[in-house]
Amino acid sequence: MDAVTRNNVNVVGVDDGPPLLLTHGFGCDQKMWRRVVDRLAATFRIVLVDHVGSGASDPTAWDERKYSSLQGYADDLIEIVRELGLRDIVLVGHSVSAMIGTLAVIADPDPFAKLVMVTPSPRYLDDGDYRGGFSAADIDELLESLEANYLGWSHSMAPVIMGNPDRPELSDELDASFCRTDPARARVFARATFLSDNRDDLAYISVPTLVIECTHDAIAPREVGAYVHSRVPNSTLVTLEATGHCPHVSDPDATAQAIAAFAAAP
Repeated sequence: MDAVTRNNVNVVGVDDGPPLLLTHGFGCDQKMWRRVVDRLAATFRIVLVDHVGSGASDPTAWDERKYSSLQGYADDLIEIVRELGLRDIVLVGHSVSAMIGTLAVIADPDPFAKLVMVTPSPRYLDDGDYRGGFSAADIDELLESLEANYLGWSHSMAPVIMGNPDRPELSDELDASFCRTDPARARVFARATFLSDNRDDLAYISVPTLVIECTHDAIAPREVGAYVHSRVPNSTLVTLEATGHCPHVSDPDATAQAIAAFAAAP
């Protein structure tokens, strides 16, 4: 099965526009980008994917061994790019997909022109002077809760991840996305996400990079954004006046503007 099929790839926007490859975070799918797509489709050729195990990806393509590592998802992105014959791509990754994108750019930098990291975290666990936002006990509790009762975890974590308690419809949307994900596959992706450590990879990013953070983010605090910016060569840090871990959902105007401005810059 080709990667375009197994990852439910959809291409929208302007056929001859600059290509944007939008990749989603844990528990999400390509639908979570729709507000940003609405704002960018008149200018860009937008490629949307569902990571295997998420969204409408082909369930027969699931391979627990491959997808227990972020490199497995990165390899899929490289295959998609090759199958579509894309060049000069701006790769946009939300949350864990910022690190998946990092691995893809490192493995095969030629087709990628730029990288956009939306609320990235190279390591969620605190480690010495590094503050990832979670203690080992926090991560253990998170994973145990997810594995014991995935739907219950989804209901309780969606408001924390989304923030914006005055707009409950946003966390309801994220909760619904979590609930569309097969729990067994979500457990594998969760471990690959929350136990990863990609700090050493940041120095090997060879393309101009935009780091987008929010002023208040319970999952990737601002110390993480500053850390990523300090470790990625030729990077720019933009702080959105937004709350939560999903600014493409809660503040699509600002997120789309940041992506478009960076993509268009020489």
